[in-house]
Amino acid sequence: MSIGISTPPRPYQSYVYGYPHKTAYRPLGADSPLLGALWADEPKHALSLYAHIPFCEYRCGFCNLFTRVGAPDNLTGRYLDALERQARTVRAALGDGPVRFAAAAFGGGTPTYLTARELERLCDIAEQRMGADLRAIPLSVETSPPTATADRLAVLAERGTTRISIGVQSFIDSEARAAVRPQRRAEVETALERVRAARIPVLNIDLIYGIDGQTERTWHTSLEAALAWRPEELYLYPLYVRPLTGLGRRGIDSDAEWDEQRLRLYASGRDHLLAHGYEQVSMRMFRRIDAPALGPDDYACQTDGMVGLGCGARSYTAGLHYSFDYAVDLREVRGIIDTYTSTTDFSRAEVGRRIDSSESGRRFLLQSLLQAGGMEIAAYRARFGADPHAHYPEELAEFAELGWLEPDSGDGLLRLTPTGLSYSDAIGPRLFSPAVSAAMAAYELK
Repeated sequence: MSIGISTPPRPYQSYVYGYPHKTAYRPLGADSPLLGALWADEPKHALSLYAHIPFCEYRCGFCNLFTRVGAPDNLTGRYLDALERQARTVRAALGDGPVRFAAAAFGGGTPTYLTARELERLCDIAEQRMGADLRAIPLSVETSPPTATADRLAVLAERGTTRISIGVQSFIDSEARAAVRPQRRAEVETALERVRAARIPVLNIDLIYGIDGQTERTWHTSLEAALAWRPEELYLYPLYVRPLTGLGRRGIDSDAEWDEQRLRLYASGRDHLLAHGYEQVSMRMFRRIDAPALGPDDYACQTDGMVGLGCGARSYTAGLHYSFDYAVDLREVRGIIDTYTSTTDFSRAEVGRRIDSSESGRRFLLQSLLQAGGMEIAAYRARFGADPHAHYPEELAEFAELGWLEPDSGDGLLRLTPTGLSYSDAIGPRLFSPAVSAAMAAYELK
């Protein structure tokens, strides 16, 4: 079926790391459910645990994450107090029956903004209050060059951390400054030395392409500098300029020339990593072929639940995704954190979005199709009662005409072509439901 597409859509529309996006969430008001009722009938044999630490030593120019700079007046201590209160309430809501966590992650922000002693307490909350055995499951923790200190890394290694992800973005000092990221390469290299000395099994390095002044030569300089550490994983992110961020306030906007630059640098980086012993997992993720397999065998983000702790964390049940209020503006973020630290009653889901079977199907398709391995059509059919082509005929026909879908090879997979993977940030938004797209468009970013 031809749908007469004249030109492909813009390649960089939205990074889909979760569906629906938080900007589609709304206050639940009178419909806010008690957590005990919400989780009563949910399977709890393979949950994911996520703790959000919304503090950073500085805010990068591209960052729109829920985080604030600095933590005066023992704010980190008060935040952990609230996190512990929330954890007690959430664990009680999960019920008296068996609860097992298959994976855990500490993100942010920068979790290693916490001191070594505070990281110990965070691990204690996960283990003693939530019942997560951190030494027996994959545990991923995000860090930054200034906060990847030996004492913090020693705590994380001792408590069972299997993966450290460090945001480097560029090994070129001038490019870091252009991204409003005050760091020097010497500091980055020292941090990487400490990470490797801690003997945490998986090191991930984040790099960004599309920075002002970046060329293919400087991009390869950063790639080679990262490869020198033989990271088990590398994430290659396109630079986005979003509202209310440091770069966004400068009035920088996407244009066709910048799109072409990012596509060119992406392809160059992808090919470089594939030629140096890495396999592509998604548009952004590359894994060293001989890296240890530490992922959970029995947790699937498309279907299993997630328990989030902290005021930037999401929680997923089959029928509701919920969190706390979301903001980018620093004053709004501070206000939300202050409200969180003073909260004593965490018994209800206050902000979220209801998920029906149609939205569940979209989420399953999104989170599978955007992986390089593709989606098993039979798995979708078994869960949602029909072939995905029957549910998304226009979208999949469009992707096929654009050359983004592999032809049917008889292996039962719906899979993107290499070009399709490069357009993941256009494919994701195209699969949003009209209701979610409208909610996101109507959201007043603050």
